[in-house]
Amino acid sequence: MRTKDFKYPDKAAFDFVVGELAKREITMATIADIAFDLQKDFYPGAKKEEFLDAANEVLHKREVLNNAMVALELDRLATEGQLKQPLQNIVANDSGVFGVDESLAVSIANIYGTIGVTNFGYLDRVKNGVIKELDTQKDGRVNTFIDDLIGALVAAVAAKMAHQYA
Repeated sequence: MRTKDFKYPDKAAFDFVVGELAKREITMATIADIAFDLQKDFYPGAKKEEFLDAANEVLHKREVLNNAMVALELDRLATEGQLKQPLQNIVANDSGVFGVDESLAVSIANIYGTIGVTNFGYLDRVKNGVIKELDTQKDGRVNTFIDDLIGALVAAVAAKMAHQYA
């Protein structure tokens, strides 16, 4: 992570989210790289480092951290079979009509406006890189929320950069 003075709304929340993502080998650079690839044709002068800074800034927003913690914990609880029925089956099977995973994600993507939501919709459809891996991974972990979480973080970073370059 690049060093830059960030105001931590809640260092414990930030550390929790970054730690949980690290368990899945997802870093701020992972998120920044996907956002950069998504936007590089629109902003040829943009540098990857700018996207990394933007990823850090996005993940330091309290509303992003709150939604990320809920998403990560719901996947963990479902993986451990700790949710009550029928919620356990719905989350564990990533039911297509559930929609709560996308709702959490859209609220993250929307922090930079409609362009973030549009970016998320695109990413949710094409599922680039690690987003696709998480969506299709069948290693005993429930990934109902994390794939959408990563897509939303990428979408928010891309939208932040679009605002910067507009």
